[in-house]
Amino acid sequence: MSLGKTVTLNSGKTIPQIGLGTWLSQPNEVEHAVEWAIEAGYRHIDCAIIYQNQHEVGAALKKVIPSVVKREDLFITSKLWNSSHQPDQVERELDETLAQLGTDYLDLYLVHWPVAFPPGALFLPDESKPGYLKLDTETPLVDTWRAMIKLLDTGKVRSIGVSNHSVEHIKGIIAATGVKPAVNQVEAHPLLPQDALVEYCKAEGIHLTAYSPLGNNLVGKTKLVDYPEVAEVAKRLGATTAQVLVAYGVYRGYSVIPKSVQKERIIANFQQIELSKEDYEKIAEIGHKAHTRFNIPLTYVPHWDVNLFGEEEEKGATHTVKIL
Repeated sequence: MSLGKTVTLNSGKTIPQIGLGTWLSQPNEVEHAVEWAIEAGYRHIDCAIIYQNQHEVGAALKKVIPSVVKREDLFITSKLWNSSHQPDQVERELDETLAQLGTDYLDLYLVHWPVAFPPGALFLPDESKPGYLKLDTETPLVDTWRAMIKLLDTGKVRSIGVSNHSVEHIKGIIAATGVKPAVNQVEAHPLLPQDALVEYCKAEGIHLTAYSPLGNNLVGKTKLVDYPEVAEVAKRLGATTAQVLVAYGVYRGYSVIPKSVQKERIIANFQQIELSKEDYEKIAEIGHKAHTRFNIPLTYVPHWDVNLFGEEEEKGATHTVKIL
């Protein structure tokens, strides 16, 4: 079992520190994964409309509520997709998500990316630039955030936040509205410690949730679970390498949402261990030698022509995020 730790958000709500991620799960896998996770004790489930599997999450929730768990004991997150950044689209998409999940409210609703797409479809190709997606370069991020703030009065969301947002993006929306996100969900693992972002969010009272805490294998690099430093710590602690990587995120104060669709791994990832300072530093050293961000939209196919993070791979982008 996990150690049952929670973190109190600046909204006053509490988020369980270990949850189940559902990104990159194949069709017909997520329903069982969510059901197994809740039966194993998970109470934090992370979703998004773009994952196109929320109806499966909803089917699982129908099976376990109220026989295994009460709805109020779960923490369910979802995210607003890029094609609904326009203020008149924000609540419409939230309603669609609630219908898919079969719940009356979300515990946390995030702006998935600071990038706006035109409404009407999840993705629209840019006819003027083959191989790229069409961007909405007119809708500023601040307008989207203002629409998110209004959702708090509807009773349909308990907290709001952002995902994949940089310090610059967050500073912009706070300066314009005075409302801080409760959470910034970002890629974070030993190869991408996000130190400056962590420091800023801590100072502002914004909680970080780490997705892809085990890294991912989208770019064909060595998996984090296969790094010898991780294996060495795992062996000494009698733990799995995944448990060590989850513990790394918890040590840094994140909530962590490892994704798996295999029952044994889902259960194992929830069997929490704690790292000593020495073990943490050994794992943290990995990032000093091999900085890697796996999730960079400019490298997607089709590409998003926008520089989000200032990474080397993004130098060819012609757009940045329109904040104001």
